[in-house]
Amino acid sequence: MAYGALLQALIDELGRLPGIGPKSAQRIAFHLLKVAPEDALRLSEAIVAVKEKVTLCPRCFNVAEGTLCDVCLDPRRDATVLCVVEDPRDIVAVEKTQEFRGRYHVLQGALNPIEGVGPDQLRIRELLARLDDEGVTEVILCTNPNLEGEATAMYLARMLKPLGVRVTRLASGLPVGGDLEYADELTLGRALEGRREVDA
Repeated sequence: MAYGALLQALIDELGRLPGIGPKSAQRIAFHLLKVAPEDALRLSEAIVAVKEKVTLCPRCFNVAEGTLCDVCLDPRRDATVLCVVEDPRDIVAVEKTQEFRGRYHVLQGALNPIEGVGPDQLRIRELLARLDDEGVTEVILCTNPNLEGEATAMYLARMLKPLGVRVTRLASGLPVGGDLEYADELTLGRALEGRREVDA
């Protein structure tokens, strides 16, 4: 069945979102048709506001609504310990544990040669620059426990070890092949507590 051009355009755009297939896109589009105009307007305004006002923190590359993100602005955070994650969503997962009081560095991905993601596509240069600038003494490699995350952690460990920085990795307890954002707080908290030195 063919829809009108406007409805089909909405379905097509929704279908481009990650995790949204054609059927889900149709369901969301028809849901938006049924809701009150002010509800649909609130959604569209929220999307526009995020695109206009949310950027990447120039220090750690987390999402930020101002010049720096909330973590970088917090003077109570320990600037000497950096937790390196792949994605801003991973910060939310680590923060839920309430075990980590340092700062973060978001790589914006993981090494994946098949998809053309090498060291130059990640925020590795910026990470190295922060070590001296911020007096970092420990780097916790908190990449996902899958093939790409492990490869990224080993690559970073080889780069960081000669610089005299303590390099640790989360302890076991996280499922191999999983994503940090899906780990429960207790498991992730214990993994943070039991982090270990990384052999380069």
